[in-house]
Amino acid sequence: MIIDTHVHIWNLQRSSYAWLEHADPLLRTTYDLNMLAPSIETTGVNGGVLVQADITWEDTELMLETARSSDWVKGVVGWLPLTDVERTAELLETVVSREPYFKGVRHLIHDEQDDRWLLQPQVIESLKLLATHGIPYDVVGIKVNHIRTALQVAEQVPELRMVFDHLNQPSIASNERFGEWGIWMKEAAKHSNFYVKISGMGTTAGKHNFSADNVKPYIEFALNEFGTERCFCGGDWPVSLLASDYETVWNIYKKAINDLISEEEVRRGIYSDNAIAFYNLNL
Repeated sequence: MIIDTHVHIWNLQRSSYAWLEHADPLLRTTYDLNMLAPSIETTGVNGGVLVQADITWEDTELMLETARSSDWVKGVVGWLPLTDVERTAELLETVVSREPYFKGVRHLIHDEQDDRWLLQPQVIESLKLLATHGIPYDVVGIKVNHIRTALQVAEQVPELRMVFDHLNQPSIASNERFGEWGIWMKEAAKHSNFYVKISGMGTTAGKHNFSADNVKPYIEFALNEFGTERCFCGGDWPVSLLASDYETVWNIYKKAINDLISEEEVRRGIYSDNAIAFYNLNL
């Protein structure tokens, strides 16, 4: 069984998606789950988690509507207005607590000018509310500073479970093993509430460097440092199309992981069980 913990959809008529203005033209169109369906069937991925693509509630509503109409979707990582503690509390009580598909929260921190955006007092208070409700947080970091910031969040909100999306983008393209990224990820791994998502490695590596052999050292690093029980996988469609098609992305991840892990039970954890537990997914 395979759970894809990182799938995006977006509808340009439903939300602004400001980041798309500067994105590759391939991405500047509406993507819905029906467009992925043929690849899901051939790849053999059994379920997916839809992940936030805009800092709007409209984006979250679109994902929840899609989840309700698709047996394949097992959960949604949505957006909440973390800078507004009262509104976050209200949504948690009136919507999230009653919505079976709402399984996590994310904010596009990598698009914020301040790398320490998460450390704003009001954001910390909102993250404490997430911890109280048992809702995890996805850290979409791209810099070492984002890892440092997440570590400070962990000190202030120790009960909050967090996952580094895309391994917080290691330097695969330059083949660095493992530099500052490695130093700070090792530090993060000491905290039992930090997890890592093996995802987004195609765009991190670059289209011509994306292969099982090139990503394997970074996956091995994650498995060794965080432990196999704190790692799970995500395809990052449709952003992943910048590197390769959906089937190829998953074939690369599966080859790398299967080369590194021989025990079937451990593989099952990485491919499905760890994600099911982290997000409390609907199966």
